[in-house]
Amino acid sequence: MTPREKRGMAAIMIAVALATLDTAIANTALPAIAADLRSTPQASVWIINAYQLAMVATLLPFAALSGIVGHRRMYLSGVIVFVISSVICAMAWSLPSLAAARALQGIGAAAIMSVNTALISAIFPMHRLGRGLGLNALIVGVSFAVGPTVASVILSFGTWPWLFAVNLPIGLLALSIGWRSLPESKRSTHGFDPVAAVLNVITFAALIFALGEGVQREPVEYVVAAAAVFAIAFVLLLRRERGHPAPMLPVDLFRRPMFALSTLTAVCSFAAQGLAFVSLPFYFEHVLGRNPVETGFLLTPWSAVVALMAPLAGRLSDRYPPGLLGGVGLAVMAAGMASLAMMPADASALNIGIRMAICGAGFGFFQSPNLKALMGSAPRERSGGASGVIATARLIGQAMGAALVALSFSIAGEHGPTLALSLGAGFAGLAAIASGLRLVTPQSADSADSAAMRASRK
Repeated sequence: MTPREKRGMAAIMIAVALATLDTAIANTALPAIAADLRSTPQASVWIINAYQLAMVATLLPFAALSGIVGHRRMYLSGVIVFVISSVICAMAWSLPSLAAARALQGIGAAAIMSVNTALISAIFPMHRLGRGLGLNALIVGVSFAVGPTVASVILSFGTWPWLFAVNLPIGLLALSIGWRSLPESKRSTHGFDPVAAVLNVITFAALIFALGEGVQREPVEYVVAAAAVFAIAFVLLLRRERGHPAPMLPVDLFRRPMFALSTLTAVCSFAAQGLAFVSLPFYFEHVLGRNPVETGFLLTPWSAVVALMAPLAGRLSDRYPPGLLGGVGLAVMAAGMASLAMMPADASALNIGIRMAICGAGFGFFQSPNLKALMGSAPRERSGGASGVIATARLIGQAMGAALVALSFSIAGEHGPTLALSLGAGFAGLAAIASGLRLVTPQSADSADSAAMRASRK
């Protein structure tokens, strides 16, 4: 890597840390924000859902647009929007105003994350891509690890609006480095289809809205209407993009067994993560009686161990099948989440930390190999679309997890966090099965890049 490429990688990592840190902070501070805004735990989940909804709805259009305007320009635009919306979040005065600001923040984050993996693949050659993605997972893990601690420290000295204000200096740093250092990408010759973009936004926004409202037992008419809008928009989107060489919703890539199974693995694993990280703050504070500062430190072992495991898993993914690495890791994660669900009410901090570390070890062992499998099973010229699918799968999984937490709270009351953690263990187990199926998946449908990568190791 040249010095400029190193600076470009640093800019990408700072932006990833920015979006990840914000998610970790929001999850940790959710009980404090809900109390200050006089909102119920179920309604406060929309602070998470609004962010996820906006990201899921706009990720694929941004990924398609980035192929035309360039990955670098999309990244820089996303950082600018994210920083501005973070300031608006800090000035929010009610739950609706904060949710609206979080939606705008999600749009900025979508622009960043839609090109994140594509930019990394432009810097690293295919035979070393695992290391680059391992570094990406390392930054995500460190940011998640630091996020709860940062939230705890800020809440111990100030109020929750300061949690969003920390994005300003980080965002400006990412912008200043990326402006001069990010590589220019080869641009697509096909045009941008605004009709398909609108249909994509409607499709995924309706899906996330139906999930969020349905589990909170809203009037059934609203849920049915949202589900109907999703179905109609989805069918129209497929018909609109039939025969397109690079469809915005890249359904053609799902004909590749490795790509399809890797996407399913990602959705299920991130659903498990979402169930854990949204429910655990309420469990620690409402069930175990911990304060917000203690909650932040109790959440740290999971992400800290992810950060430790990610570089190792990234390097191993250059040598061993992702199905094997992911299956082992997700089985460990399922066992860890099951142990959290069965944790006694008088559990010590050490007891909790060990269980959280087990979950982090499993999740960290899965993430980098799965990312490499997704990018390696797509053609090189479709890296933008593959990158968009990676982020979309992650966000759909996390949104499902957050919605299921709200459902658990509604049907189980004070035992809601325990139910949510049990569901998370189930999703992690399902993800482990999906990952293992890749070991018996024919490789003929994979991309030429994957074959070249395997040949380069011989």
